[in-house]
Amino acid sequence: MTSTTEQTETATETKATKKATRGARRANVAPAKGKAGKKATPKKKVPRSARNDAREGSKSATILEMLKRSGGATAKELLKATGWQPHSLRGFLSGTVGKKMGLTVASTKGEDGERSYSIKA
Repeated sequence: MTSTTEQTETATETKATKKATRGARRANVAPAKGKAGKKATPKKKVPRSARNDAREGSKSATILEMLKRSGGATAKELLKATGWQPHSLRGFLSGTVGKKMGLTVASTKGEDGERSYSIKA
């Protein structure tokens, strides 16, 4: 019986001598804000009307040339020149030409029901 008492006494001594492996817990709060650094100056933009993002010989350049003609171009002509689907053409005219390039796209419907688009050069 003496042997079992000695084992329990040594086991409690080793538990007490172990060190903690983790540090103290911190409070759940947001970290303090640092100082604001020097803000970057925004890049100077070219006026939208002066931009021409289309490369020479690209589909975009082809469409822009066709739209700058005196009568503009019909939707069928533009679709045939690019090979695009109708929804892609309309999205290009609205998003790229109208918004990104800042050009005004005029859309008219002829007597035959054909839609034609043009921009002012």
